Amino acid sequence: MNPIVKELSAAQVKHATAPFKVGDGVRVHTKVREGDKERVQIFAGVVIAHKGTGINETFTVRRISYGEGVERVFPVNSPNIEKIEVERDSEPGKARLYYLRDRTGKAAMAVKEKRVEETAKS
Repeated sequence: MNPIVKELSAAQVKHATAPFKVGDGVRVHTKVREGDKERVQIFAGVVIAHKGTGINETFTVRRISYGEGVERVFPVNSPNIEKIEVERDSEPGKARLYYLRDRTGKAAMAVKEKRVEETAKS
C-alpha cells in the first residue's frame, strides 16, 4: 500500500472496537438520521464474514426477520457505528459461514458455541 494512503487512513481506523470473530452473535448499534433527528438502531445477528484490513475492513451480519433472511454489511471503521456488542462466543469451523444461507429455522443460526469450561479458563 502507498505510504501516503496508509498514513492518511491510519488516523481514521477505530482501535476501541470489541474483538469479535466469524460465528459470534453480535448486536451492532448504528446511528440513523431521520430528518434533523438522530437515533440508535440495533441490528442483531450472526457474523458470517469478516473481510479486509485497515480502513477497508468490513463484516457481514445475518439474521432471520419474519421468516426471511436479512444480511447487512458494515464497515468496521464507520463513524455511523456507535458500538458492537458480542452476545455469544463461538467456535466456527470455517472462515466464511455462507452455508447458513441455505438453512431455515433454528438451523440457520446454529453455530458451535464455546463450551463453558473453556470460557471460564480464559
